[in-house]
Amino acid sequence: MRRKIVAANWKMNLSLAEGAALVNDICAGIPRLADDRKVVIAPPFIHIPQTVAQLAKTDHVHAAAQNCYQESAGAYTGEVSAGMLKSAEVEYVIIGHSERRQYFAETDEMLARKTDQALANGLQVIFCCGEPLSVRDADTQNAFVEAQLKDGLFHLTAAQMSNVVIAYEPIWAIGTGRTASSEQAQDMHAHIRAVLAAKYGSEVAAATPILYGGSCKPSNAAELFACADVDGGLIGGASLKAAEFLGIIDAMVKA
Repeated sequence: MRRKIVAANWKMNLSLAEGAALVNDICAGIPRLADDRKVVIAPPFIHIPQTVAQLAKTDHVHAAAQNCYQESAGAYTGEVSAGMLKSAEVEYVIIGHSERRQYFAETDEMLARKTDQALANGLQVIFCCGEPLSVRDADTQNAFVEAQLKDGLFHLTAAQMSNVVIAYEPIWAIGTGRTASSEQAQDMHAHIRAVLAAKYGSEVAAATPILYGGSCKPSNAAELFACADVDGGLIGGASLKAAEFLGIIDAMVKA
C-alpha cells in the first residue's frame, strides 16, 4: 500500500517563535498515525534545526526543506546544498514548486540536477508539477505535465523512484478565484500515474504517492482524498494555522 502524505509548505512565513508555537500546536493535536500515513513540515531554512528537534519524539512526522541547490558545494552565495540539509537531519525536500519555477526561472534540467543531489544525499523528494491557466484553457494540460515529469524525473531508475513523491499543482486554481474540482484533480492524478506506469511499470506507478497541491483545506480535503489516485496534499496557506492543518491531517487519516 502506498503512503498517504500531508505536507505543509510554510513558504516565506513565520518568525522562529511563531514557527515553534505552530509546530507545538500541531504535535499536541495530531492523531495517532499508522505506518503508511505521514505528515511532512517544510519551514523556511532558518527554522529547520528547531523544527527537527521539535519533531524528534513525534512518530511519522518529518521535517522537509522547501528547496536545495543543484551543486554539492562551492561559491554559490545564499544557496543550501542537499548535503547540508541531510546534516541537519532533514528527511524530505520540495523540488520544482510552481513559485520556484515562475519567480526563480527554474528549468526542468535544473530540477533534474536538484533531484539527483537530493537522492544522492538520502533525501526523499517531493517533486512538483502542474500547468498554468493558459495551458488549462487550451486543454493541453496532460501533455504539459507529462513533459515536466519526463524532463525532471525520467532519467531516474525504478529504485530511485521509490524515494520520489509527486505533487500536482494546478497553478490556474491557486489564488485566481477559480477552483479545481475533485474530478479534475483525479483525472490529472490518474494521468500522472499512467505516465509513470508507461515508463516504470505498474508496480512503481502504484507505489508512488501523488499529492494534490491546489488550495486544499479542511472543507474539501475529505472529498479530494477520497479520489482513487489522490494520496494526500501539499498544503500552503492552510498549513500556517494549526486547526486548519490538523483538519486536513484528520481527513488524510480517515481516507
